[in-house]
Amino acid sequence: MLHLILFLFFGALCVAGAINLLAQSHPINSALSLVVVMASLAGEYLLLGAEFVAAVQVIVYAGAIMVLFIFVIMLLNAGAEERSRGSRVAIMIGVPGLIIGAVLVAWILLERSGTQPVSIGAQPGPPAEIARLLFHEFLLPFEITSVLILIAIMGAVVLASRPEAIVRRRRAEPAQRETQELVAAGKER
Repeated sequence: MLHLILFLFFGALCVAGAINLLAQSHPINSALSLVVVMASLAGEYLLLGAEFVAAVQVIVYAGAIMVLFIFVIMLLNAGAEERSRGSRVAIMIGVPGLIIGAVLVAWILLERSGTQPVSIGAQPGPPAEIARLLFHEFLLPFEITSVLILIAIMGAVVLASRPEAIVRRRRAEPAQRETQELVAAGKER
């Protein structure tokens, strides 16, 4: 009974964080709401007996990736987003598409899933087995992912560098050279 109560609590916290993520107008608040979603998902994984996945959820997603998101948001100096009324085409296509998609998902879950309940801890996947798979059989995809994340960070820094800052730096260079020449002339005396 306690598992069900905790599962429902973490599920409600996850949904509330996701709704708050969409409702916020400032990107930093949205990113912090995403941290709440990631942490509540880690709680769900713990209740399901997937300790490794819960630890990865906290360390990688709620920790590293969200710090990267917040770093990029601050680098881009993104303020509150502008509100618009929305597109009529998006509403005309989006609402029926959402309804059709929800009906299809509900039909598949109710009629075609064919899944049976699984007891807690019955699924394979102790941390030693997952580590062996990750660092032996799937080492190349793991390393490619880390290189792609590094490229994304470098791209964010390049996109965030403003032309005004480059122009200001070029204007400041002659003044710095003049100061260095004066200091060098003072040392020669």
